[in-house]
Amino acid sequence: MKWSYGSWFSFIVMPQPVNIGSYPLTPMPSKRSSSPARLTHLDSRGRIKMVDVGDKTVTRREAVARAAVVMAPTTLDAIVGGKLKKGEALAAARLAGIMAAKRTHELIPLCHQIPLEVVEVDFAPDRKRSMLSIQARAVTESKTGVEMEAFVAVSAAALTIYDMAKAIDRAMQIEGIRLVRKSGGRRGDFIRPGEAQWPKT
Repeated sequence: MKWSYGSWFSFIVMPQPVNIGSYPLTPMPSKRSSSPARLTHLDSRGRIKMVDVGDKTVTRREAVARAAVVMAPTTLDAIVGGKLKKGEALAAARLAGIMAAKRTHELIPLCHQIPLEVVEVDFAPDRKRSMLSIQARAVTESKTGVEMEAFVAVSAAALTIYDMAKAIDRAMQIEGIRLVRKSGGRRGDFIRPGEAQWPKT
């Protein structure tokens, strides 16, 4: 069987294959000007390139991403209670997220290697919806943003949760990987509307 990148993504994240191109893209509210948007990773001839950040200023940049793993109620209880045969799922997922964030430039082809000041990975069980919410926060003092590091951290943490608990629940679903907020840089701040406040621990 021949696998494409799209089918691999659908297999990991979606219970059914999804044609991503069939969904309309809704622009998010932004403080930017009304000038036409352009893809910075493409040159004038449409070829991919690494963005030159040499003329940018070093500033403090922060990004927060979230995801959720939907599962059976008994699976959530086992994860939160530390009763899985593989061991402490939350500890393993937190460490996986932190480690993955530090190697983002090796995973995402055109990402710059940036110094990370901090990477935090937190979990919030939601028993009403039988899911485990995951949040990753990444901070840097750099010339480019840290959103991808937050994305990679939360994604690796979610995949680790699946790996730790797949022996008892292979029907788990990873959902809602998204940027919640970012700050710093030329484009200004971004806050996703409608996001609930992360529960205090």
